[in-house]
Amino acid sequence: MKRIVLSLVAMTTMLSCTAQKGYWQQRVEYTMEIDMDVETNRFSGKQKLVYENNSPDTLDRVFYHLYYNAFQPGSMMDVRSRTIEDPDPRVEDRIAKLSKDEIGFHEIKYLKKNGVAQKYEMVGTILEVELDQPILPGKKVTFEMEFESQVPLQIRRTGRDNVEGIEYSMTQWYPKMCEYDKEGWHANPYIGREFHGVWGDFDVKISIDKNYVLGGTGYIQNPQEVGCGYEDPSKKMVSVTGNKKTWHFKAPNVHDFAWAADPDFVHDTTMLNNGTIIHFLFQNDTLGENWRNLKSFAKKGFEYVNANFGEYPYKQYSVIQGGDGGMEYPMCTLITSEGSFAGLVSVTIHEGIHSWFQGILATNEAKYAWMDEGYCTFAQYKTLDYLYEKNTLNPLSRNYMGYIRLAQTDKEEPLTTHADFYKLNGVYGSNAYSKGAVLLMQLGYVIGEEALMRTMKRYFNEWKFKHPTPLDFKRIAEKESGLELDWYFEQFVETTNTIDYAVKSVEAVGNKSEITLERIGDMPMPIDVIVYKKDGDLIWYNIPMRIMRGEKGEDIIKVKRETLVDWPWVYPQYTFTIDIPVSQIAEVVIDPTNRLADIEPTNNTLVPNGSPASEEIVPFKGN
Repeated sequence: MKRIVLSLVAMTTMLSCTAQKGYWQQRVEYTMEIDMDVETNRFSGKQKLVYENNSPDTLDRVFYHLYYNAFQPGSMMDVRSRTIEDPDPRVEDRIAKLSKDEIGFHEIKYLKKNGVAQKYEMVGTILEVELDQPILPGKKVTFEMEFESQVPLQIRRTGRDNVEGIEYSMTQWYPKMCEYDKEGWHANPYIGREFHGVWGDFDVKISIDKNYVLGGTGYIQNPQEVGCGYEDPSKKMVSVTGNKKTWHFKAPNVHDFAWAADPDFVHDTTMLNNGTIIHFLFQNDTLGENWRNLKSFAKKGFEYVNANFGEYPYKQYSVIQGGDGGMEYPMCTLITSEGSFAGLVSVTIHEGIHSWFQGILATNEAKYAWMDEGYCTFAQYKTLDYLYEKNTLNPLSRNYMGYIRLAQTDKEEPLTTHADFYKLNGVYGSNAYSKGAVLLMQLGYVIGEEALMRTMKRYFNEWKFKHPTPLDFKRIAEKESGLELDWYFEQFVETTNTIDYAVKSVEAVGNKSEITLERIGDMPMPIDVIVYKKDGDLIWYNIPMRIMRGEKGEDIIKVKRETLVDWPWVYPQYTFTIDIPVSQIAEVVIDPTNRLADIEPTNNTLVPNGSPASEEIVPFKGN
């Protein structure tokens, strides 16, 4: 059965890679044998890497990530943490204080290509390799490497002995080939942000003390041998000799491989309706009850995401206690569990959803962190709203507040800022998580909720396993909505222009009312307006922007909506007339669903008082 699953995943990849004319990506196959010494916290490794150059370019060098080298005094991560204005409290000056047996490192014993030794230089967290012969387009080569590594004291994501006593959080732990795509090499030094990797297959054998329980990326090939709840009755029992077990994992079509190990791990599972198994590995202490209660929430959450964002393509996912908060990897996540049960549910849903937007779509997180963190945050709060049956119009209200607080300062930077180059960690967080999530929720305001959710599912299905860019997402949204959306992504992603609209006046014109709206902020937007009548009735108006070349479709509230004449955005004011006397109007409200990221919502509501309209600017007459 496993062979059928692997074949289906591989077939999906081949089909998806031919969907866009001219699209290409590199391909890797890792085979690794790891021997872990739990007494010294060191491991030796043998790695065979088959690298396929599917690009039209000739490669005369390659690069590997050596993430462990970040955890040494004087590293770029260390210096950055000690010089940035608002350091991550998990890091601060901890790296600078590491002793010799607490640091992380990789030592490369040898590196060969097709059996020939290669010249290489270790430059911080990057191994630069000058090739004896270039890799021609369409050709495969085989790299062979032997290395020795020391697991650092857990500080950021990876390491040993985390705050909750988990022995090993093995993430960013092996020499990993850097990504090469149409933009060239992405050999970013590791200073604490996100990742970008090459799609491929992993075959990994990990030998470790027999008392340890492991979990992570991939399918276990020898469940009867390792035991610990992974047993498959159809497999023949294999005896274990000596003091170590060898855990054998295979992971098809992933861009990274992570695992965790602890002698006190408890292993539990639940199954989705489609047969996907979710594994849980945690310490059975006072937090064990929370982890056992988590199962039903994880199941219901994954089912919701499958239905609304696209089907998770693997047959397994693991939620593992470890790391330093919550961090996603292909087919698994590591999560610390101290705190409330609601917090554990929330972070599990967020990190689990990363398996869609990063594990399977895999945007370049360093360049487009908002497409990963922001989209995950959007889906997280939609899912939590479903789990707790709240049915709120805008479940992302906290994210809106976070973004608006930042936009009201002079610290905001455009979403196009590379993750490593943000001046403040706090700005990175507000941008990547909050503004990225707001971008999606507000897109639903622009194109309609139904078009948004169609966009999300089509985006996943068309771009899974292919590293999409902002342009790829925008084109899907345009196709699903029928609208032109250049202006939206240019303004909200590439600038720090803000949105601020106001109801300027409501005036009597005979038995009718003339309503004037005003654009105060620099970013133009279509506008929803509701006129509430004193008798309890209401009338919904939508004002599209002319540059949208159309109007939004079915929206979040199923009420009759009157679409007015387009607003040419250069006009700072817009006036329209309605067949309702001013005396019957209770109030006029912009954005009644609170999805417009308006930085000054206090001027979005006006109770008519007969105040005259300004004569300084002639408004656009939209009636």
